[in-house]
Amino acid sequence: MIVIAGAFLAIGLAILLIRGVGRSNRELAARLEDNRNSANAQMQHMMQITASLDGRMSQMSEQTAKDTAEMNRTLAERLDKVSHRMGESLEKSNKNTTDSLGELKTRLAVIDEAQKNITELSGQMVGLQDILDNKQARGAFGEVQLNDLVSQILPPSAYDFQAQMSNGRRADCLIKLPNPPGSIVVDAKFPLESYHLLRNADDEAQKKLAASKFKADIAKHVKDISEKYIINGETAESALMFLPSEAVYAELHASFSDVVEKSYRAKVWIVSPTTLMATLNTVRAVLKDARMREQAGVIQKEVVTLLQDVDRLDGRVEKLRTHFQLAEKDIGNISTSTRKITSRAERIEGLQLEESETPEAVIGVTKGNLATD
Repeated sequence: MIVIAGAFLAIGLAILLIRGVGRSNRELAARLEDNRNSANAQMQHMMQITASLDGRMSQMSEQTAKDTAEMNRTLAERLDKVSHRMGESLEKSNKNTTDSLGELKTRLAVIDEAQKNITELSGQMVGLQDILDNKQARGAFGEVQLNDLVSQILPPSAYDFQAQMSNGRRADCLIKLPNPPGSIVVDAKFPLESYHLLRNADDEAQKKLAASKFKADIAKHVKDISEKYIINGETAESALMFLPSEAVYAELHASFSDVVEKSYRAKVWIVSPTTLMATLNTVRAVLKDARMREQAGVIQKEVVTLLQDVDRLDGRVEKLRTHFQLAEKDIGNISTSTRKITSRAERIEGLQLEESETPEAVIGVTKGNLATD
């Protein structure tokens, strides 16, 4: 019984199990169908999304192509503009560089020429220093400068270089002036050594010693000129001492006024290149005035002759005026005759022949009228 009961129980369980499995299969099939339908729906939805994405991708591709083309065109235009600007800039830079190089070349040529002039000037300065160091050459330098100044301002007849004086002395320059004041001697002096000592003095003692020597040199030059070149009856009562250095002249008048006053008392006038030039211009004016006085008689005679010529010219003008008046009268008479002839011609032209008159009668009447006029 237990076995049978167990069998039935197993059969019942099997039946229940079969029924449960069938129900589960139906549920599973239903679920599978639902899943299949859901999957189909999702697949269709995915296909729709994919189609939408394809459309959008196509649109995006077309827009990207347009954007790329527009970008390429913009980049090409900008590159062209940049290339054009760079070309212009390079051309301008090249031109500016060429111009700058040309100017630089010109300036370098000027600098080379200036350097050459400086080199020549340095050589000349060295030569000048050598000349000034030698006392004899220094004297010749002053004489040359004096000759240049005088010959540039005065006419050749107004001066004489290395003129022989009656006392046997030779003057550097003799300026020929009429009396008064008479000829004036100009002597060149150059106390450069004592001036250099004065300028290069380191202490007060050296400066005092150099000043004393400078004053002594100037005083000696003034005395020599006064004794040698002021000759009564041959020259003027004064003479000129020429200092060919403005610096020496300025130092003398600035620091040694007592020496200058002594030169005035000795009737020796100290001049520099500038003051000598002014003096020579004054001398030229004096010479011109003297020549004018010499020519005053000639000028007066020429003026009298000129007045006589003017009188003769007045007489001839008066005769010409008389001739013009006679000619004007004759021209008036001619105009009167012309008017009469014109008037008669007009009357002749206005005559009308009467039917009873013959041409001979008309001619007779005309002749009578003409005779009356």
